[in-house]
Amino acid sequence: MRIFLILLILSLILFAYPVWRLGEWLDLSTTTNLIVTTPMFLSQFIARWALRHRTGTLAFICRGAADFFLGLSPVILIQVILAEVALVLFNWPSTNVAFFILATTLLTGIWGLKKAWRPDIVVVPLSSKKLKKPVRFAQISDVHIGSRTSRFLDTVIQRINEHNPEFLCITGDLIDQPGITLEKLKPLTKFKGPIYYCIGNHERYEDLDEIVDRLQTLGVEVLRNRSVEIDGLQLIGIDDHDNPKQVARVLPFLDVKDDHYSILLYHRPHGLEDAHRHGIDLKISGHTHAGQIVPFHLAVNKVFEYGKGLYQFEDTYLYVNEGTGTWGPTLRLGTRSEITLFELSPTAV
Repeated sequence: MRIFLILLILSLILFAYPVWRLGEWLDLSTTTNLIVTTPMFLSQFIARWALRHRTGTLAFICRGAADFFLGLSPVILIQVILAEVALVLFNWPSTNVAFFILATTLLTGIWGLKKAWRPDIVVVPLSSKKLKKPVRFAQISDVHIGSRTSRFLDTVIQRINEHNPEFLCITGDLIDQPGITLEKLKPLTKFKGPIYYCIGNHERYEDLDEIVDRLQTLGVEVLRNRSVEIDGLQLIGIDDHDNPKQVARVLPFLDVKDDHYSILLYHRPHGLEDAHRHGIDLKISGHTHAGQIVPFHLAVNKVFEYGKGLYQFEDTYLYVNEGTGTWGPTLRLGTRSEITLFELSPTAV
């Protein structure tokens, strides 16, 4: 009950108040304003509960619209609060102010949608004396098929293929809804090379065993607390867990080979120091989305020591992908969707 009341208050502040005020400034009648404001106020309750397990195009569109509004709500709220002050200080027509807010919100939404639909290619060059030849591989993370479409996955795979990586690593949260079919995951088969995958928290929340079966059917190498060796490299995958010491708990039971360049796939950006203690050369993660939408990055920075990009602890590197897809709103503001391209090269002993 307490959580429900908190969500209700947040919905009033984030959704109901700014929409109602815009309606008043646009001189909408009380009835019309209620008709507009009520579904906005209830949008997340409808999307997260009423439509949670609904399938079909209409349910997908309704969830998407509710989440898109959620993503833009801080933008609208901040503008409405500033407008409240401006209307007290200056004799501006409230209708013009409302239209200005709607226009800037629309432009912000278009920009954020574009950033969410076209991931940046981020090149990360690294070197090691353990490497005998140059290696190029790609990483994607947090694609969130379910919230995102099969068409988006197809676009991502096509863009990766343009850069000819030798293999692809997927560091969790590929899927975020139950019942994602083989057909929706089929774009993975278009990748021109092997795919290695570790699970994320969202797969754990859904039909994990079925997800693993479907991916294996498509030829994806699922690394669940195990490793594979390919041409002088060792790829290790660890299952996601809420415990921040998961890397330290699992790595002692895996044989990290000193004479191989070791790449650890683990969804969360925890455990850089633990990875170093066990001889890992490169750990690749995701999970944070870098906050996805400003100002949520402030909360991410408080929770995670390593929020995005490249970090180093002695001779071990950690790279945190900002997320190839999005969760909730198909929107990126102040962050980027990302496909990471690692360029590994040998160094002289």
